[in-house]
Amino acid sequence: MPRKLLKKYLPDPAHLREHKHLRVFGERLADPNLWHLNRRSIAGGAFIGLFCALLPMPFQMLPAAMLAILFRANMPISIALVWLTNPVTMVPVAWAAYHTGAFLLGSDTNWSVNDIGWEWMWANYPPLLLGSLLIGLTLGLGGWFGVHYVWRLHIRHQWRIRQEKRRAKRAGQDPR
Repeated sequence: MPRKLLKKYLPDPAHLREHKHLRVFGERLADPNLWHLNRRSIAGGAFIGLFCALLPMPFQMLPAAMLAILFRANMPISIALVWLTNPVTMVPVAWAAYHTGAFLLGSDTNWSVNDIGWEWMWANYPPLLLGSLLIGLTLGLGGWFGVHYVWRLHIRHQWRIRQEKRRAKRAGQDPR
């Protein structure tokens, strides 16, 4: 994975440790595994962030940070991916989650964009929660496997480049 590119866009660990909402985690934020850019850490952060993005609750960044600390996954990645669901994407995501959960529970889908609100959400919370958990789990697993796949592709590409350089170097030298 291109570490330089990720480091360019990820926030500084010291800055995040001093953030007013993240101070509650104290010294746990000093764990270097939360900030490493390796395949395991990035894949774990992707899973956690994508899963938490689908949770039907406010302040999804807090559970993402807690799970990243618990599972020692990359915290900036997990927090950043939570923003997959934002005020612009929340209605289509909630619609898909609700319809998925309602289908699985065999209930009616009484959905209209005009109905959306806290009352509707509490009245239809079981199908919304089930659909959100299922889609979040699927999306998280897709992110986890996707990171592993892209990481391996990158490693293979780097190996090919090294092999080509070695061959070119040998071809330019006198054979012995």
